[in-house]
Amino acid sequence: MISNTTSQRQTKYCEQIVQTLKLRGHATNAELLSSLRKSFPDLSATTVHRATTRLASRGTIAIAPSNKDGSMQYDANTTPHDHFQCTNCGLLKDANIKEKITPILESSIFDCSISGQLTINGTCKKCMKGKM
Repeated sequence: MISNTTSQRQTKYCEQIVQTLKLRGHATNAELLSSLRKSFPDLSATTVHRATTRLASRGTIAIAPSNKDGSMQYDANTTPHDHFQCTNCGLLKDANIKEKITPILESSIFDCSISGQLTINGTCKKCMKGKM
């Protein structure tokens, strides 16, 4: 039998994950773990993984495009949307471009239609300044 303490602790972790994602926008499990360990020093990576999996399956958080090292990222924004991702630093930003871009792309790939969300890769403003 699971004690109330365990259930409440899990709830606290889930609440903190949601709050952290709202502040950050997007994060990996490792980033969430690092942030949450400030309040919960004994928190394990497995607990964060289980909590994010549960929150994503409930639709409380969304799955975002993987970061540049391939790690899964989560998104506070659960409404369907597109993303811009910097190929240099990995910055991930929400974007709403599909309605504007889809007709142009579909006209280039005759007889095909685009579905799902789009991720556009490029260089962010900060990285552009660093290259100058």
